[in-house]
Amino acid sequence: MKLAGLTVAYWAVLVAALLPIVCAGIAKWGAFGRSRRDGGYDNHDPRAWLARQSDWRARANGAQANSFEALPFFIGAVIIAHQTGAMQLRLDVMAFVWVVLRLTYILLYVADLASARSLVWTLALTVNIAILFI
Repeated sequence: MKLAGLTVAYWAVLVAALLPIVCAGIAKWGAFGRSRRDGGYDNHDPRAWLARQSDWRARANGAQANSFEALPFFIGAVIIAHQTGAMQLRLDVMAFVWVVLRLTYILLYVADLASARSLVWTLALTVNIAILFI
């Protein structure tokens, strides 16, 4: 199936590429209105500001880093599956499932549900490997 000329799997790649930005937004949520002196977001040195955060902000930043780490393998797997002629419906469904698992992973990470998060991470990795080989 194609939407605007792209398969669902390619749309999933776009969504996956935006997930780190969503995580960064979560980490910075509510910190824009306060001054830097009061611990508000520091756009002059955003990485150092994020490094000083704790609790859910730090976990959202960790989810951001992990989302960037997972992205190249997912993109590669989707492209390889397309290039090798994978059954499109199967590829689209698996790519969609991967995105749903990664969204779930982010929510579990921010909520500090470590065991469930690790399980979902493993499931997403397994789906990614399956995409590569379909």
